[in-house]
Amino acid sequence: MQIKYSRHIETRLALRKIEYVLPKRIYEDAEERFMDDETGHIIAVKKVIIYGKERDVMVAYEREDAAVKLLTIHPLKEGQKENRIQSGRWRKI
Repeated sequence: MQIKYSRHIETRLALRKIEYVLPKRIYEDAEERFMDDETGHIIAVKKVIIYGKERDVMVAYEREDAAVKLLTIHPLKEGQKENRIQSGRWRKI
């Protein structure tokens, strides 16, 4: 399966000084996956070392024919994942 990066995710990587391969690694090795009912995107979450700390980082993506397009990357704040699950916004898949 081909993995593409959106312009938005490439901008986020540069702004947040995140290594370029991290979104692909999170997508491929995600510990959890969710459907985001607000955006309709699929969310991959993995614990990684970022900014010197172990944190959950999410990558939002969508499937396009024989490819996957990674849309954005976001280090999650403490409790953010749990709040989105509890509110019903993220459903485990």
